[in-house]
Amino acid sequence: MLGFETSDDAAVYRLSADQAALLTVDFFTPIVDDPYDFGRITAANALSDIYAMGGRPLAAMNLLAFPCSLGPDVVGEVVRGGAEKVTEAGAVVVGGHTIDDKEPKYGLSVFGTVHPDRIVRNRGARAGDVLFLTKPLGTGIFGTALKNGRETETSARTVIESMAALNAKAADAMNEVRVNAGTDVTGFGLLGHLHEMIAASGVAAEIDLVRVPVFEGALEYAAEGVVPGRTADVIEFAAPFTTWSSSLAQETWMRVLCDPQTSGGLLLAVPSEDATELRIALEGRGVLAAQVGRVLDGDVGSIGVV
Repeated sequence: MLGFETSDDAAVYRLSADQAALLTVDFFTPIVDDPYDFGRITAANALSDIYAMGGRPLAAMNLLAFPCSLGPDVVGEVVRGGAEKVTEAGAVVVGGHTIDDKEPKYGLSVFGTVHPDRIVRNRGARAGDVLFLTKPLGTGIFGTALKNGRETETSARTVIESMAALNAKAADAMNEVRVNAGTDVTGFGLLGHLHEMIAASGVAAEIDLVRVPVFEGALEYAAEGVVPGRTADVIEFAAPFTTWSSSLAQETWMRVLCDPQTSGGLLLAVPSEDATELRIALEGRGVLAAQVGRVLDGDVGSIGVV
């Protein structure tokens, strides 16, 4: 039913009139030193693709590439963290594959299901829709600060727990209210993923900068240039479709809006008349989402930052 035509979060294959399979895979190198946290974060990130499509994860398989020199204790903690997140999601780990590799990598391939008529795509946003973001930005920035010794895994605990948190509750609220479009914010940053959504939908968007949630300290790091190396590539990608009229510091904020996220939140486009209902549904589940902008008629794929 759905492949990679508009960069949706998972492939969709119809199984029957009332059930479709969701198929996705994601893995990456460690962004924290603690192997257990690495496993939790990576699993939450992979499971997020299923939630972004409005589905329910059922089964996952480990993808593990580690140097044998690290030993089974470290690897065991990684897969323990991943397995706990899969269990929390109500799914099961059913096996996987391992290889010996000089650079550690871990992730999951995930199988889930969704009703064919209730698939949430990253296209379908309409002019007048309100945009919600369900997690703060800045995980990539804090990952760099950790690597540079500017943060510890104690001082960055709030960010780590956010990355390890499932998007399950946000997805439940999204499915209850029925949004027009949705995606999760990951490696292309907020601007990149919003652009994919509105370009596929044939509309434009506007971001209200003062409403964008950011982890405490991320702006200061961004101003200093403590950002992932990939940020420059995302900024270069986003610059042609982004216009700036905010009085806030453009260079600093572009680094935040283009910060490659790990296990970021859901970006949801909901009709304005349903925005209050969605907020209530999110907050009732403990999700403190922010209303970060709106969808507009205009140059397709363009984003104004105000």
